[in-house]
Amino acid sequence: MPFQRNKPFDELPKLPPKAAIESPRLLKRAAGARGALGELKGVGKLLPNETILLNTLILEEARDSSEIENIVTTRDKLYRALASGSKNVDSATKEVLRYRSALWKGFGLVQEKGFISTNMIVDIQKELIENDAGIRKLSGTKLANAKTSEVIYTPPEGEGIIRELLSNFETFLNGQTELDPLIAMAVLHYQFEAIHPFYDGNGRTGRIVNVLYLVLKGLLDLPILYVSSFIINRKTDYYRLLLRVTTHGEWEPWILFMLEAVEATAIDTVEKVNAIRDSLEETIEEVREKLPRIYTKELVELLFHQPYSKVAFLVDANLAERKAAARYLNALEHIGLLKAKKVGKEKIFLNQRLFELFSQKSKR
Repeated sequence: MPFQRNKPFDELPKLPPKAAIESPRLLKRAAGARGALGELKGVGKLLPNETILLNTLILEEARDSSEIENIVTTRDKLYRALASGSKNVDSATKEVLRYRSALWKGFGLVQEKGFISTNMIVDIQKELIENDAGIRKLSGTKLANAKTSEVIYTPPEGEGIIRELLSNFETFLNGQTELDPLIAMAVLHYQFEAIHPFYDGNGRTGRIVNVLYLVLKGLLDLPILYVSSFIINRKTDYYRLLLRVTTHGEWEPWILFMLEAVEATAIDTVEKVNAIRDSLEETIEEVREKLPRIYTKELVELLFHQPYSKVAFLVDANLAERKAAARYLNALEHIGLLKAKKVGKEKIFLNQRLFELFSQKSKR
C-alpha cells in the first residue's frame, strides 16, 4: 500500500534500503565528515581530563536536542542545577538533565556490551522520559503540523509490527559492514524516526543512538558530537528531508544533510575544544602568577570540569579541607576568574571564561 499521511505506515520498508544510496557525491561528503571526526577524536586526547569535555559538551547536546522538541531552558539554569544538585528546578531543566543521564547510560551500555540492542534503546528512552510505557501498544499516534494541526505522518501501529521493525533496525545497526558508517548512521536515523517506537522522546532517543553508533563504530571515543546544534539552525530542512524519504524515496538529500551536520559539528567542536584548552592554559598561568600560594594544576583543571564549582568539589577531589577550599574559591573570585552566586543556602562559583566559550554562537 502506498504511503498515506492519515494511515499507519505499517508497510515501512525494512533495512537495508532497496535504492542505491552510495553515490560518488555521498561518498565524497562522507570522507570529509570522517576526516573531521578523526580530528575531533584526536583533539579530545589533548585535554588533561576527559571530564572537561563530557560534563560540558554532553550538556550542550542535551540542551540543544531538547530544544528541537521545544523543551527550552538556559545554560545558566542547567549548569547551576548540575553543580548544586538542587531538586528545586523547573520541569524543562529537569528534562534536559534527564537527557544527559540517558546519554551517559547509553554510553556505559555500549562500552559494556559492544553492541546496541532494542532493549538498550528502551532503557535509554526510559531514563529520558522517566516512565515505563515502553514500546507503543495503543493506536492513535500521529505527527501533525504544530500550527495547522494537519497530519503529516502516521507511524506504524501495533506492538508486534513495531518490534519486528526494531528487530530489523537492530540487525542492520550491529551487522551491516558494506555501507560507509556515516551513511549508515543517516539511514538508521531516518528509520528510527519513521518507526517512532515510543509515545514520547523518539527524536531525542534517536539522536542519542546516532552518537552511540559513532562510538560503536570507533569513529569517536567519547559521545561528544552534538549535531543538534546544527539541526536547530535548519529545523525546517531536517523535518522536510525526513518526510521526503518517506513520500518520495529521496535518500540522497537526507543523507547529505546528515553528513553536513556531522562535518560542520565536528569542525565546530574541534574549535571549541581548542578554545577550552587555550583558556585552561591561560588560567593556569594566571593563577600561578597571581595566587602562587594556592596554585596547583589540579585545582585549575577542576574549575574546567564544568562551569560552576563549589567547596564540596574541591573537598571530594582531595584538594583541600572545607575552610581552605572556601578560601581558595574566594581568592579566585577576587582576581576575577570566578563569580559567586547563591543557590538556596549554598554558594557556587562560575568559571566565566568557560561559560562564555559555550555562549558563543556557532559560525556554521
